Amino acid sequence: MRMIMNEIKLYNTLTKKVETFEPNEPGKVKMYTCGPTVYHFAHIGNLRSYIMEDVLEKSLRYAGYDVNRVMNITDVGHLSSDADSGEDKMLMGAKREHKSVMDIAKFYTDAFFSDCEKLNIKTPDVVAPATGCIPEFIEMIETLLKKGYAYEAGGNIYFDTSKLENYYVLSNQNEEELMVGARNDVEEDTNKKSKTDFVLWFTKSKFDDQELKWESPWGVGYPGWHIECSAISIKYLGDKLDIHCGGIDNVFPHHTNEIAQSEAYLGHKWCNYWFHVLHLNDSTGKMSKSKGDFLTVSLLEKKGYNPLVYRMFCLQSHYRKPLLFQYDILDNVKAAYDKLIKKIAILSKDGDPEEEKMKAYRDAFAQALGNDINTSQALTVVYDVLKADMNDYSKRKLIEEFDQVLSLDLTKEIKEDVVDDELAAYVEDMITQRKEAKKAKDFAKADAIRDELLAKGIELKDTREGTVWSVK
Repeated sequence: MRMIMNEIKLYNTLTKKVETFEPNEPGKVKMYTCGPTVYHFAHIGNLRSYIMEDVLEKSLRYAGYDVNRVMNITDVGHLSSDADSGEDKMLMGAKREHKSVMDIAKFYTDAFFSDCEKLNIKTPDVVAPATGCIPEFIEMIETLLKKGYAYEAGGNIYFDTSKLENYYVLSNQNEEELMVGARNDVEEDTNKKSKTDFVLWFTKSKFDDQELKWESPWGVGYPGWHIECSAISIKYLGDKLDIHCGGIDNVFPHHTNEIAQSEAYLGHKWCNYWFHVLHLNDSTGKMSKSKGDFLTVSLLEKKGYNPLVYRMFCLQSHYRKPLLFQYDILDNVKAAYDKLIKKIAILSKDGDPEEEKMKAYRDAFAQALGNDINTSQALTVVYDVLKADMNDYSKRKLIEEFDQVLSLDLTKEIKEDVVDDELAAYVEDMITQRKEAKKAKDFAKADAIRDELLAKGIELKDTREGTVWSVK
Protein backbone atom coordinates (compact mmCIF):
# COMPACT_ATOMS: atom_id res chain seq x y z
CA MET A 1 0.00 0.00 0.00
CA ARG A 2 1.22 3.47 -0.85
CA MET A 3 2.05 5.95 1.89
CA ILE A 4 -0.70 8.58 2.11
CA MET A 5 1.17 11.81 2.72
CA ASN A 6 -1.61 14.37 2.81
CA GLU A 7 -5.17 14.47 4.12
CA ILE A 8 -7.85 15.45 1.60
CA LYS A 9 -11.12 17.10 2.63
CA LEU A 10 -13.92 17.23 0.04
CA TYR A 11 -17.39 18.72 -0.09
CA ASN A 12 -19.80 15.81 -0.43
CA THR A 13 -23.05 16.60 -2.25
CA LEU A 14 -24.61 13.59 -0.52
CA THR A 15 -24.10 14.95 3.02
CA LYS A 16 -23.95 18.68 2.12
CA LYS A 17 -20.73 19.18 4.08
CA VAL A 18 -16.95 19.05 3.79
CA GLU A 19 -15.63 15.69 4.97
CA THR A 20 -12.25 14.03 5.36
CA PHE A 21 -11.92 11.65 2.45
CA GLU A 22 -11.62 7.99 3.44
CA PRO A 23 -11.80 5.38 0.65
CA ASN A 24 -13.38 1.97 1.07
CA GLU A 25 -9.97 0.34 0.64
CA PRO A 26 -7.01 2.10 2.33
CA GLY A 27 -4.68 3.75 -0.16
CA LYS A 28 -6.87 3.04 -3.20
CA VAL A 29 -9.50 5.23 -4.85
CA LYS A 30 -12.21 4.07 -7.23
CA MET A 31 -13.39 7.14 -9.12
CA TYR A 32 -16.08 7.49 -11.78
CA THR A 33 -16.63 10.41 -14.16
CA CYS A 34 -19.72 11.02 -16.28
CA GLY A 35 -18.31 11.31 -19.79
CA PRO A 36 -19.56 13.37 -22.74
CA THR A 37 -22.50 12.69 -24.99
CA VAL A 38 -20.61 12.70 -28.27
CA TYR A 39 -23.09 14.35 -30.63
CA HIS A 40 -21.28 17.70 -30.84
CA PHE A 41 -18.12 19.49 -29.71
CA ALA A 42 -17.70 19.98 -25.97
CA HIS A 43 -18.05 23.66 -25.04
CA ILE A 44 -15.70 25.19 -22.50
CA GLY A 45 -18.43 25.02 -19.85
CA ASN A 46 -18.46 21.22 -20.17
CA LEU A 47 -14.68 21.21 -20.08
CA ARG A 48 -14.52 23.16 -16.82
CA SER A 49 -15.94 20.07 -15.11
CA TYR A 50 -13.38 17.78 -16.73
CA ILE A 51 -10.53 20.14 -15.79
CA MET A 52 -11.57 20.17 -12.13
CA GLU A 53 -12.13 16.41 -12.06
CA ASP A 54 -8.64 16.04 -13.55
CA VAL A 55 -7.24 18.20 -10.74
CA LEU A 56 -9.10 16.07 -8.18
CA GLU A 57 -7.61 12.87 -9.58
CA LYS A 58 -4.10 14.35 -9.69
CA SER A 59 -4.50 15.75 -6.16
CA LEU A 60 -5.34 12.28 -4.90
CA ARG A 61 -2.34 10.81 -6.71
CA TYR A 62 -0.14 13.62 -5.35
CA ALA A 63 -1.34 12.73 -1.85
CA GLY A 64 -0.20 9.15 -2.40
CA TYR A 65 -3.39 7.36 -3.44
CA ASP A 66 -3.54 4.70 -6.13
CA VAL A 67 -6.43 5.97 -8.29
CA ASN A 68 -8.44 3.93 -10.77
CA ARG A 69 -10.68 6.26 -12.75
CA VAL A 70 -13.39 5.16 -15.18
CA MET A 71 -15.36 7.31 -17.63
CA ASN A 72 -18.20 6.40 -19.97
CA ILE A 73 -18.80 7.75 -23.46
CA THR A 74 -22.50 8.26 -24.14
CA ASP A 75 -23.03 7.25 -27.75
CA VAL A 76 -26.66 6.11 -27.39
CA GLY A 77 -29.73 6.76 -25.27
CA HIS A 78 -29.34 10.40 -24.12
CA LEU A 79 -32.47 12.38 -25.00
CA SER A 80 -32.59 16.16 -25.40
CA SER A 81 -34.36 16.36 -22.05
CA ASP A 82 -32.57 14.58 -19.22
CA ALA A 83 -35.97 13.35 -18.04
CA ASP A 84 -36.56 10.80 -20.83
CA SER A 85 -38.26 13.10 -23.32
CA GLY A 86 -37.37 14.88 -26.53
CA GLU A 87 -35.21 13.50 -29.32
CA ASP A 88 -32.14 11.29 -29.00
CA LYS A 89 -29.08 13.57 -29.05
CA MET A 90 -27.02 11.17 -31.15
CA LEU A 91 -29.79 11.00 -33.74
CA MET A 92 -29.95 14.80 -33.72
CA GLY A 93 -26.23 14.96 -34.49
CA ALA A 94 -26.52 12.40 -37.29
CA LYS A 95 -29.41 14.27 -38.92
CA ARG A 96 -27.60 17.60 -38.58
CA GLU A 97 -24.51 16.35 -40.41
CA HIS A 98 -26.07 13.68 -42.65
CA LYS A 99 -23.83 10.97 -41.23
CA SER A 100 -24.36 7.72 -39.37
CA VAL A 101 -24.65 7.78 -35.59
CA MET A 102 -21.41 5.83 -35.18
CA ASP A 103 -19.55 8.21 -37.52
CA ILE A 104 -20.79 11.11 -35.41
CA ALA A 105 -19.79 9.29 -32.22
CA LYS A 106 -16.24 8.59 -33.42
CA PHE A 107 -15.66 12.11 -34.74
CA TYR A 108 -16.81 13.87 -31.57
CA THR A 109 -15.15 11.35 -29.26
CA ASP A 110 -11.85 12.06 -31.01
CA ALA A 111 -12.55 15.81 -30.84
CA PHE A 112 -13.26 15.58 -27.09
CA PHE A 113 -9.99 13.82 -26.33
CA SER A 114 -8.12 16.24 -28.57
CA ASP A 115 -9.50 19.10 -26.45
CA CYS A 116 -8.55 17.22 -23.30
CA GLU A 117 -4.98 16.78 -24.54
CA LYS A 118 -4.71 20.52 -25.24
CA LEU A 119 -5.96 21.23 -21.71
CA ASN A 120 -3.59 18.67 -20.14
CA ILE A 121 -6.53 16.59 -18.91
CA LYS A 122 -5.34 13.04 -18.25
CA THR A 123 -7.27 10.30 -20.05
CA PRO A 124 -9.03 8.10 -17.45
CA ASP A 125 -7.68 4.60 -16.88
CA VAL A 126 -10.80 3.11 -18.49
CA VAL A 127 -12.93 4.79 -21.16
CA ALA A 128 -16.06 2.77 -21.97
CA PRO A 129 -18.51 3.63 -24.78
CA ALA A 130 -22.08 2.76 -23.84
CA THR A 131 -22.56 0.79 -27.04
CA GLY A 132 -19.91 -1.67 -25.84
CA CYS A 133 -21.76 -2.58 -22.63
CA ILE A 134 -25.26 -3.59 -23.82
CA PRO A 135 -25.14 -7.06 -22.11
CA GLU A 136 -24.33 -5.40 -18.76
CA PHE A 137 -27.30 -3.01 -19.13
CA ILE A 138 -29.67 -5.86 -19.92
CA GLU A 139 -28.45 -7.97 -16.98
CA MET A 140 -28.89 -5.07 -14.57
CA ILE A 141 -32.41 -4.33 -15.85
CA GLU A 142 -33.39 -8.01 -15.55
CA THR A 143 -32.26 -8.00 -11.91
CA LEU A 144 -34.22 -4.80 -11.16
CA LEU A 145 -37.34 -6.39 -12.68
CA LYS A 146 -36.87 -9.55 -10.59
CA LYS A 147 -36.45 -7.48 -7.43
CA GLY A 148 -39.64 -5.52 -8.15
CA TYR A 149 -37.93 -2.16 -8.70
CA ALA A 150 -38.85 -1.95 -12.38
CA TYR A 151 -41.95 -2.50 -14.53
CA GLU A 152 -42.89 -2.87 -18.19
CA ALA A 153 -45.30 -0.42 -19.78
CA GLY A 154 -45.95 0.40 -23.40
CA GLY A 155 -43.10 -1.86 -24.45
CA ASN A 156 -40.53 0.07 -22.37
CA ILE A 157 -38.96 -0.81 -19.02
CA TYR A 158 -39.18 1.81 -16.26
CA PHE A 159 -37.66 2.16 -12.80
CA ASP A 160 -40.33 2.54 -10.11
CA THR A 161 -39.22 5.37 -7.81
CA SER A 162 -42.16 4.76 -5.45
CA LYS A 163 -40.33 1.66 -4.16
CA LEU A 164 -37.63 3.83 -2.55
CA GLU A 165 -37.73 5.36 0.93
CA ASN A 166 -35.83 8.47 -0.16
CA TYR A 167 -35.50 8.97 -3.90
CA TYR A 168 -34.24 12.54 -3.36
CA VAL A 169 -31.33 11.58 -1.09
CA LEU A 170 -28.79 13.43 -3.26
CA SER A 171 -30.67 16.63 -4.02
CA ASN A 172 -32.59 16.93 -0.73
CA GLN A 173 -35.58 18.36 -2.59
CA ASN A 174 -39.07 17.19 -3.43
CA GLU A 175 -40.81 16.53 -6.70
CA GLU A 176 -42.58 19.90 -6.80
CA GLU A 177 -39.35 21.86 -6.30
CA LEU A 178 -37.44 19.87 -8.88
CA MET A 179 -40.17 20.13 -11.51
CA VAL A 180 -40.17 23.94 -11.32
CA GLY A 181 -38.59 25.20 -14.53
CA ALA A 182 -38.71 21.77 -16.16
CA ARG A 183 -39.23 21.79 -19.92
CA ASN A 184 -42.89 21.75 -20.89
CA ASP A 185 -42.34 21.70 -24.65
CA VAL A 186 -41.83 17.94 -24.79
CA GLU A 187 -44.40 15.21 -24.88
CA GLU A 188 -45.14 13.60 -21.50
CA ASP A 189 -44.56 9.87 -21.29
CA THR A 190 -47.96 8.49 -20.29
CA ASN A 191 -46.51 5.02 -19.70
CA LYS A 192 -44.91 6.16 -16.45
CA LYS A 193 -46.72 5.51 -13.18
CA SER A 194 -45.04 8.61 -11.72
CA LYS A 195 -43.33 11.64 -13.29
CA THR A 196 -40.09 10.69 -11.51
CA ASP A 197 -39.99 7.14 -12.88
CA PHE A 198 -37.35 6.80 -15.56
CA VAL A 199 -36.64 4.62 -18.56
CA LEU A 200 -34.21 1.72 -18.28
CA TRP A 201 -34.85 0.33 -21.79
CA PHE A 202 -36.64 1.84 -24.81
CA THR A 203 -38.27 -0.27 -27.51
CA LYS A 204 -39.61 0.80 -30.92
CA SER A 205 -42.60 2.30 -29.13
CA LYS A 206 -40.36 5.30 -28.45
CA PHE A 207 -38.43 5.85 -31.69
CA ASP A 208 -39.00 3.54 -34.62
CA ASP A 209 -36.29 5.30 -36.63
CA GLN A 210 -33.56 4.79 -34.01
CA GLU A 211 -30.40 3.73 -35.85
CA LEU A 212 -28.79 1.78 -32.99
CA LYS A 213 -30.93 -1.10 -31.70
CA TRP A 214 -30.25 -4.37 -29.90
CA GLU A 215 -32.16 -7.53 -29.13
CA SER A 216 -33.38 -7.75 -25.53
CA PRO A 217 -35.86 -9.85 -23.51
CA TRP A 218 -38.37 -6.99 -24.02
CA GLY A 219 -37.95 -6.55 -27.74
CA VAL A 220 -35.57 -4.71 -30.06
CA GLY A 221 -34.52 -1.43 -28.52
CA TYR A 222 -31.80 0.52 -26.74
CA PRO A 223 -30.85 1.57 -23.18
CA GLY A 224 -31.91 4.68 -21.34
CA TRP A 225 -29.20 7.18 -20.44
CA HIS A 226 -29.13 6.67 -16.67
CA ILE A 227 -28.51 2.91 -16.69
CA GLU A 228 -25.22 3.42 -18.57
CA CYS A 229 -23.16 4.98 -15.78
CA SER A 230 -24.33 2.59 -13.09
CA ALA A 231 -23.63 -0.55 -15.11
CA ILE A 232 -20.29 0.70 -16.47
CA SER A 233 -19.10 1.77 -13.01
CA ILE A 234 -20.07 -1.56 -11.45
CA LYS A 235 -18.49 -3.49 -14.33
CA TYR A 236 -15.08 -1.84 -14.01
CA LEU A 237 -14.94 -0.65 -10.38
CA GLY A 238 -17.02 -3.21 -8.49
CA ASP A 239 -20.00 -2.78 -6.20
CA LYS A 240 -18.53 -0.01 -4.00
CA LEU A 241 -17.51 3.32 -5.47
CA ASP A 242 -15.48 5.97 -3.65
CA ILE A 243 -16.04 9.15 -5.69
CA HIS A 244 -18.54 9.96 -8.43
CA CYS A 245 -17.94 13.18 -10.41
CA GLY A 246 -19.97 15.36 -12.71
CA GLY A 247 -21.33 18.81 -13.40
CA ILE A 248 -23.85 20.30 -10.97
CA ASP A 249 -26.66 19.86 -13.53
CA ASN A 250 -26.18 16.08 -13.23
CA VAL A 251 -27.42 16.04 -9.61
CA PHE A 252 -31.03 15.70 -10.75
CA PRO A 253 -32.20 13.62 -12.41
CA HIS A 254 -29.11 11.76 -13.67
CA HIS A 255 -27.13 11.12 -10.50
CA THR A 256 -30.30 10.80 -8.44
CA ASN A 257 -31.40 8.03 -10.79
CA GLU A 258 -27.98 6.39 -10.71
CA ILE A 259 -28.17 6.08 -6.93
CA ALA A 260 -31.72 4.72 -7.11
CA GLN A 261 -31.01 1.94 -9.62
CA SER A 262 -27.52 1.06 -8.36
CA GLU A 263 -28.52 0.61 -4.72
CA ALA A 264 -31.70 -1.23 -5.68
CA TYR A 265 -29.59 -3.57 -7.83
CA LEU A 266 -26.77 -4.04 -5.30
CA GLY A 267 -28.80 -4.04 -2.10
CA HIS A 268 -26.41 -1.69 -0.27
CA LYS A 269 -24.95 1.82 -0.37
CA TRP A 270 -23.08 2.35 -3.61
CA CYS A 271 -21.03 5.57 -3.59
CA ASN A 272 -19.70 7.49 -0.58
CA TYR A 273 -18.62 10.83 -2.10
CA TRP A 274 -20.25 12.95 -4.80
CA PHE A 275 -18.12 15.69 -6.40
CA HIS A 276 -19.96 18.29 -8.48
CA VAL A 277 -18.55 21.25 -10.42
CA LEU A 278 -20.66 24.38 -10.80
CA HIS A 279 -21.57 26.05 -14.07
CA LEU A 280 -19.49 28.26 -16.29
CA ASN A 281 -21.72 31.22 -17.17
CA ASP A 282 -21.54 33.85 -19.85
CA SER A 283 -23.34 37.20 -19.77
CA THR A 284 -26.64 35.51 -20.65
CA GLY A 285 -26.43 32.74 -18.04
CA LYS A 286 -25.39 29.08 -18.12
CA MET A 287 -23.27 28.20 -21.15
CA SER A 288 -24.93 25.62 -23.39
CA LYS A 289 -24.98 24.29 -26.94
CA SER A 290 -28.62 25.29 -27.45
CA LYS A 291 -27.69 28.97 -27.74
CA GLY A 292 -26.34 28.52 -31.27
CA ASP A 293 -22.70 29.53 -31.48
CA PHE A 294 -20.88 28.21 -28.44
CA LEU A 295 -17.36 28.54 -27.11
CA THR A 296 -14.98 25.69 -27.85
CA VAL A 297 -11.26 25.14 -27.30
CA SER A 298 -10.73 25.50 -31.05
CA LEU A 299 -12.45 28.89 -31.04
CA LEU A 300 -10.21 30.08 -28.20
CA GLU A 301 -7.17 28.92 -30.18
CA LYS A 302 -8.37 30.83 -33.25
CA LYS A 303 -8.59 33.93 -31.10
CA GLY A 304 -4.96 33.45 -30.06
CA TYR A 305 -5.36 31.87 -26.62
CA ASN A 306 -3.26 28.95 -25.43
CA PRO A 307 -5.80 26.40 -24.09
CA LEU A 308 -3.77 26.26 -20.86
CA VAL A 309 -4.72 29.91 -20.28
CA TYR A 310 -8.30 28.68 -20.02
CA ARG A 311 -7.18 25.93 -17.64
CA MET A 312 -5.52 28.57 -15.44
CA PHE A 313 -8.69 30.68 -15.71
CA CYS A 314 -10.61 27.75 -14.20
CA LEU A 315 -7.99 27.06 -11.52
CA GLN A 316 -8.16 30.65 -10.26
CA SER A 317 -11.72 29.99 -9.07
CA HIS A 318 -13.08 27.33 -6.70
CA TYR A 319 -14.93 24.50 -8.40
CA ARG A 320 -17.98 25.00 -6.17
CA LYS A 321 -18.49 28.58 -7.29
CA PRO A 322 -20.18 29.63 -10.55
CA LEU A 323 -17.56 31.07 -12.90
CA LEU A 324 -18.28 33.99 -15.23
CA PHE A 325 -16.57 33.86 -18.62
CA GLN A 326 -15.56 37.16 -20.18
CA TYR A 327 -12.82 37.83 -22.70
CA ASP A 328 -11.37 40.73 -20.72
CA ILE A 329 -10.95 38.41 -17.73
CA LEU A 330 -9.34 35.78 -19.97
CA ASP A 331 -6.98 38.48 -21.32
CA ASN A 332 -5.87 39.25 -17.77
CA VAL A 333 -5.26 35.55 -17.13
CA LYS A 334 -3.28 35.28 -20.37
CA ALA A 335 -1.02 38.16 -19.32
CA ALA A 336 -0.52 36.59 -15.88
CA TYR A 337 0.17 33.16 -17.37
CA ASP A 338 2.74 34.46 -19.87
CA LYS A 339 4.50 36.45 -17.14
CA LEU A 340 4.55 33.44 -14.83
CA ILE A 341 6.06 31.20 -17.51
CA LYS A 342 8.80 33.73 -18.17
CA LYS A 343 9.69 34.11 -14.50
CA ILE A 344 9.97 30.34 -14.12
CA ALA A 345 11.89 29.90 -17.39
CA ILE A 346 14.93 31.85 -16.17
CA LEU A 347 15.28 29.83 -12.96
CA SER A 348 18.56 27.95 -12.93
CA LYS A 349 18.42 24.22 -13.59
CA ASP A 350 21.60 23.60 -11.61
CA GLY A 351 22.20 23.55 -7.89
CA ASP A 352 21.39 21.64 -4.73
CA PRO A 353 17.89 21.40 -3.24
CA GLU A 354 17.36 23.31 0.00
CA GLU A 355 15.07 20.69 1.48
CA GLU A 356 14.36 22.42 4.80
CA LYS A 357 13.17 25.59 3.05
CA MET A 358 11.24 23.61 0.46
CA LYS A 359 9.22 21.70 3.05
CA ALA A 360 7.15 24.71 4.11
CA TYR A 361 5.99 25.29 0.53
CA ARG A 362 5.27 21.61 -0.06
CA ASP A 363 3.13 21.65 3.08
CA ALA A 364 1.32 24.81 1.96
CA PHE A 365 0.58 23.34 -1.47
CA ALA A 366 -0.69 20.07 0.03
CA GLN A 367 -2.83 22.02 2.49
CA ALA A 368 -4.41 24.00 -0.35
CA LEU A 369 -5.30 20.82 -2.24
CA GLY A 370 -6.49 19.14 0.93
CA ASN A 371 -8.84 22.04 1.63
CA ASP A 372 -11.55 20.89 -0.78
CA ILE A 373 -9.21 21.23 -3.82
CA ASN A 374 -8.54 24.95 -3.38
CA THR A 375 -6.74 25.52 -6.67
CA SER A 376 -6.65 29.30 -6.26
CA GLN A 377 -4.66 28.92 -3.05
CA ALA A 378 -2.44 26.30 -4.72
CA LEU A 379 -1.58 28.83 -7.45
CA THR A 380 -0.75 31.39 -4.75
CA VAL A 381 1.83 28.96 -3.35
CA VAL A 382 3.55 28.91 -6.77
CA TYR A 383 3.91 32.70 -6.64
CA ASP A 384 5.13 32.47 -3.04
CA VAL A 385 7.85 30.05 -4.16
CA LEU A 386 9.08 32.52 -6.78
CA LYS A 387 9.43 35.21 -4.07
CA ALA A 388 10.99 32.84 -1.52
CA ASP A 389 14.50 33.06 -0.07
CA MET A 390 15.66 29.92 -1.88
CA ASN A 391 18.05 29.14 -4.70
CA ASP A 392 16.68 28.87 -8.23
CA TYR A 393 17.11 25.11 -8.41
CA SER A 394 14.92 24.59 -5.34
CA LYS A 395 12.23 26.89 -6.76
CA ARG A 396 12.22 25.09 -10.09
CA LYS A 397 12.09 21.67 -8.43
CA LEU A 398 9.09 22.69 -6.28
CA ILE A 399 7.20 24.15 -9.22
CA GLU A 400 7.85 21.00 -11.26
CA GLU A 401 6.32 18.98 -8.42
CA PHE A 402 3.29 21.26 -8.12
CA ASP A 403 2.70 21.13 -11.86
CA GLN A 404 2.02 17.40 -11.58
CA VAL A 405 -1.38 18.59 -10.31
CA LEU A 406 -1.80 22.04 -11.88
CA SER A 407 -0.69 20.75 -15.32
CA LEU A 408 -0.01 24.23 -16.72
CA ASP A 409 3.35 23.38 -18.34
CA LEU A 410 4.97 25.79 -15.90
CA THR A 411 8.51 24.55 -16.47
CA LYS A 412 8.39 24.18 -20.24
CA GLU A 413 11.37 25.46 -22.20
CA ILE A 414 11.26 29.19 -22.90
CA LYS A 415 10.94 30.13 -26.57
CA GLU A 416 12.01 33.28 -28.40
CA ASP A 417 8.43 34.45 -28.75
CA VAL A 418 7.94 34.70 -24.98
CA VAL A 419 10.88 37.03 -24.37
CA ASP A 420 9.48 40.28 -22.96
CA ASP A 421 10.91 43.66 -21.97
CA GLU A 422 11.48 42.57 -18.37
CA LEU A 423 13.61 39.58 -19.38
CA ALA A 424 15.48 41.58 -22.02
CA ALA A 425 16.30 44.33 -19.51
CA TYR A 426 17.58 41.74 -17.02
CA VAL A 427 19.87 40.11 -19.60
CA GLU A 428 21.22 43.45 -20.86
CA ASP A 429 22.00 44.48 -17.28
CA MET A 430 23.92 41.22 -16.73
CA ILE A 431 25.84 41.79 -19.97
CA THR A 432 26.80 45.28 -18.77
CA GLN A 433 28.00 43.87 -15.43
CA ARG A 434 30.03 41.24 -17.29
CA LYS A 435 31.58 43.87 -19.55
CA GLU A 436 32.61 45.94 -16.50
CA ALA A 437 34.05 42.85 -14.81
CA LYS A 438 36.17 42.06 -17.87
CA LYS A 439 37.30 45.66 -18.03
CA ALA A 440 38.44 45.38 -14.40
CA LYS A 441 40.17 42.08 -15.34
CA ASP A 442 37.82 40.21 -12.97
CA PHE A 443 37.48 37.29 -15.35
CA ALA A 444 36.16 34.96 -12.67
CA LYS A 445 33.14 37.23 -12.18
CA ALA A 446 32.68 37.58 -15.93
CA ASP A 447 32.66 33.80 -16.34
CA ALA A 448 30.27 33.43 -13.41
CA ILE A 449 27.80 35.83 -15.06
CA ARG A 450 28.01 33.90 -18.33
CA ASP A 451 27.44 30.59 -16.48
CA GLU A 452 24.52 32.03 -14.50
CA LEU A 453 22.78 33.18 -17.68
CA LEU A 454 23.50 29.88 -19.39
CA ALA A 455 21.91 28.01 -16.50
CA LYS A 456 18.79 30.14 -17.06
CA GLY A 457 18.71 29.22 -20.74
CA ILE A 458 20.36 32.42 -22.01
CA GLU A 459 23.43 31.95 -24.22
CA LEU A 460 25.96 34.78 -24.74
CA LYS A 461 28.16 35.20 -27.79
CA ASP A 462 30.98 37.77 -28.04
CA THR A 463 31.30 39.38 -31.49
CA ARG A 464 33.20 42.32 -32.97
CA GLU A 465 30.07 44.41 -32.59
CA GLY A 466 29.64 43.45 -28.95
CA THR A 467 27.98 40.70 -26.92
CA VAL A 468 24.75 39.24 -28.29
CA TRP A 469 22.42 36.79 -26.58
CA SER A 470 19.85 34.19 -27.50
CA VAL A 471 17.47 31.78 -25.83
CA LYS A 472 18.67 28.17 -25.96
